[in-house]
Amino acid sequence: MGSDSNRPLKVGVQLPEVEREVRWSELLEMSRAAEAIGLDSLWTGDHLLYRRPGQAAKGPWEAWSILAAIAAATTRIAIGPLVAATSFHSPQMLAKKAATVDEISGGRLILGLGAGWNETDYTAFGFPFDHRISRFEEAFTIIRTLLRDGAIDFTGRYYVARDCELLPRGPRPQGPPLMIGSVGERMLRIAIPYVDSWNVWYSTYGNVAEGIAPLRDQVDAACREAGRAPGDVERTVAVLVGFPGGRGRQQGEYSPSDPRPVPIHGLAAALRALAAEGIGHVQLVLDPITVSSIEALAPVLADLDAAAAR
Repeated sequence: MGSDSNRPLKVGVQLPEVEREVRWSELLEMSRAAEAIGLDSLWTGDHLLYRRPGQAAKGPWEAWSILAAIAAATTRIAIGPLVAATSFHSPQMLAKKAATVDEISGGRLILGLGAGWNETDYTAFGFPFDHRISRFEEAFTIIRTLLRDGAIDFTGRYYVARDCELLPRGPRPQGPPLMIGSVGERMLRIAIPYVDSWNVWYSTYGNVAEGIAPLRDQVDAACREAGRAPGDVERTVAVLVGFPGGRGRQQGEYSPSDPRPVPIHGLAAALRALAAEGIGHVQLVLDPITVSSIEALAPVLADLDAAAAR
């Protein structure tokens, strides 16, 4: 069963970033395994380089290239960046990439967007790190307008898109659904009037259902301020999942320490608890992230689907 099932929430997996060096052949195997067991979505981080004191530098593959390859190698599963940094491309180029990947996938892209946070990404690859939210606001205006309307003529402080058109249009008239990855009040004011979903990382809510309520209330308030019904914006969260043999998440996280992972044997119950708090979609961050870890999710999906059918 997949996204057409009655499971209480959609379940996706984030592909590895820099937990270890993973070649494309393994990413491809993971993607096909995820689709085969009935997962609803696959996600890639959008970062370029991590440096930590006392550690060797680490870098992931470029997100949009990987998404395009996964789009061509799968047929059903939704795909998306978790989340795309708007500052790594000109906004109109990012819209072009999103429309192209949506076309390759046959309309399966979910476009997660954020302002970025990892300063090394910016300094090493030549992007300005200042005024990130102000830059995001202009970039978001250009991206969403091009994807939904097909054209824009915009001059801002940071970006210019003069008489820009997005041609050919992607497979969906209104473009892919948009997701904001932020809990900042200003970011929510900018994005909530327009996005289809909201996302938060597991460290922000403590990786437990009890941590959802204050964030849900915050997003509800932002929706009402924007004149939208809270139910119009789907709530999504990342979930850290621990397997036997997991050694802790080795990735480019910005928080100093991870919360306790959800053990695989308790995952179905934890996901039902998140669904009861209004979460509609989760992105599982598996420790360790391997093909066998992904395949081990099949009984969890069966449990969720069976409970929903009763």
